[in-house]
Amino acid sequence: MASASDFFRHCPSCGKRFSIKLVDKKLESEAKERVVTEVPRGHLQSGGSFGEIVPMTVLDTAVTTIVDTKEFGYSYHCKHCGHEWTEIRKQTTVS
Repeated sequence: MASASDFFRHCPSCGKRFSIKLVDKKLESEAKERVVTEVPRGHLQSGGSFGEIVPMTVLDTAVTTIVDTKEFGYSYHCKHCGHEWTEIRKQTTVS
């Protein structure tokens, strides 16, 4: 029976869909980025050549979000041929 760290995927070496085991999960890199989003706010302004009302958009910097990006290295081991490899995956969190 497969344990919680066993997966059924294709091994890149032997190509068989066999049970592989997660050996290690390691944090490779971490980055935090502050993103400021400009939110449009509509205004009406009188003017123009004949005194008509002209729509105008004013941008406010109202929303600030922090994007946290982490890269994890997952190390696997194939139970069929013994091949070991690492896959890098990104995990992004917005707060």
